[in-house]
Amino acid sequence: MSHSVIIVGAGIGGLAAAMRLAHAGCDVTVLERHAGPGGKMRVMDSVAGPVDAGPTVMTMRPVFERLFDDCGTSLDSHVTTDPLDILARHHWSDGSTLDLFADAQRSQEAISAFAGPRAARQFERFNARARALYRAFEAPMMQAPAPTFMAMGRVVATKPWLLPALAPGRSLAGALRAQFSDPRLQQLFGRYATYVGGHPDQSPALLSLIWHAESRGVWAVRGGMHQLAQAMQRVAKAAGAKFRFNTDVERLEVQGDRIAAAHIHGDRLACDALLFNGDPRALQLDALGHGVSKAVPKTAVAKRSLSAFVWSFAAETRGKAPEHHNVYFADTPNSEFKEIAQGRFPSDPTLYVCAQDRGGASPPEGPERFEIIINGPPRSGTIPDPEEMAQCRETTFARLTRMGLHIPNPPEVTALTTPEGFNKLFPMTDGSIYGLSPHGMTSALQRPKARTGLMGLYLCGGGVHPGAGIPMAATSGQHAAEAILQDHASTRPSARTAMPGGMSTASPRMVNAPSR
Repeated sequence: MSHSVIIVGAGIGGLAAAMRLAHAGCDVTVLERHAGPGGKMRVMDSVAGPVDAGPTVMTMRPVFERLFDDCGTSLDSHVTTDPLDILARHHWSDGSTLDLFADAQRSQEAISAFAGPRAARQFERFNARARALYRAFEAPMMQAPAPTFMAMGRVVATKPWLLPALAPGRSLAGALRAQFSDPRLQQLFGRYATYVGGHPDQSPALLSLIWHAESRGVWAVRGGMHQLAQAMQRVAKAAGAKFRFNTDVERLEVQGDRIAAAHIHGDRLACDALLFNGDPRALQLDALGHGVSKAVPKTAVAKRSLSAFVWSFAAETRGKAPEHHNVYFADTPNSEFKEIAQGRFPSDPTLYVCAQDRGGASPPEGPERFEIIINGPPRSGTIPDPEEMAQCRETTFARLTRMGLHIPNPPEVTALTTPEGFNKLFPMTDGSIYGLSPHGMTSALQRPKARTGLMGLYLCGGGVHPGAGIPMAATSGQHAAEAILQDHASTRPSARTAMPGGMSTASPRMVNAPSR
């Protein structure tokens, strides 16, 4: 019996689910309001070709290898990925620089040369703690479809030596101050909180495990990250999934206790299951029709993560040649977050710079493509402030010049996406790129899960467990696909069978709903 599934949104989570569901034989239709796949993995035009305006590299590559393998193909058959020897080059205003590597021993040696043997020993201990946290919580937290506080408690109970690494009650910044004597290293490893949209002083120390995820390897996708989204669409389409782009979903139809259909341009598309690959906050606010808000608790979406100011452009450069990944740190560590908390563009920001065409055997000739990301506050408006955009332009390129990377002809503000711009591109998000704020020890457990309180409605994406970042979004899509397949199997009627008395029966539902 064919199972009809509508997926609203062609972000990485929706694409991963479309691949798995179509490969399993479901009738899959993907509805996307933008012109192509990828969601926040988007591109902008430049004189050097399409330039990334979202995620810049692939981490946790095995997540995608398994996904493509499970669909009867391979990742390498569809995209070319290049491992980066240097994970990132870090710059400070005093002129000091530090490269970190995918090889922990090389990173330790670099830190020793940068800050001395004591700092190298501190890094060795920090690296071991991050590795232990990652290994302990990968299965019960990141890979589990619905982790619980009790499951996390069992991990700690069986591995009490994890407690010092968890540093309960301490923020990531606080834990780093206790582990590193050099403030530059505190600032460096604290930035991993921003990977999931948090402030280092308010995010839990557990987030240090992100360092281990990155240290296992970083890959650039040749041609840009959007190539990955297009490859995922091709695999899903080859398995039978249908894609409808430039298609707005006006509302979701609820009948009784279950989802029934999606409405687009006056048309009604009935479905057996609907997977929402967007920010769950839109559902909680009933932006897609009455009756869907009960699917998402308010606590799962109320506190918003950071937004960003993102430059995407091509230009020629002078001065110090950049690596693929570069971080130009603020003069005063973490000062930017105070202004961001007040809703303002930071006057002393840290700049993340991706030189998209760097990292290969030879440097690019002529204009090269750049993406620059600056942390910013979430905002509900859609019209950016021209004065703030001009301030952002001046601050960004003056800091780069001062720190050795000179761009003689910086781009105009048309190459800048602001928090208001993100809110317009992805409505009802407040421009928040990562969904729920990661602040607080149990914030990760508050994210919505694949199954919702409304029968037939499922969730995936960066705003859903296990969280932000393309490997996590892809994992959420696979969790959702598995939930849909399991629930469909458990509610599927048995074949009619001759019974005493001439009756036939159907199998009971094995989910939280009345049996047939």
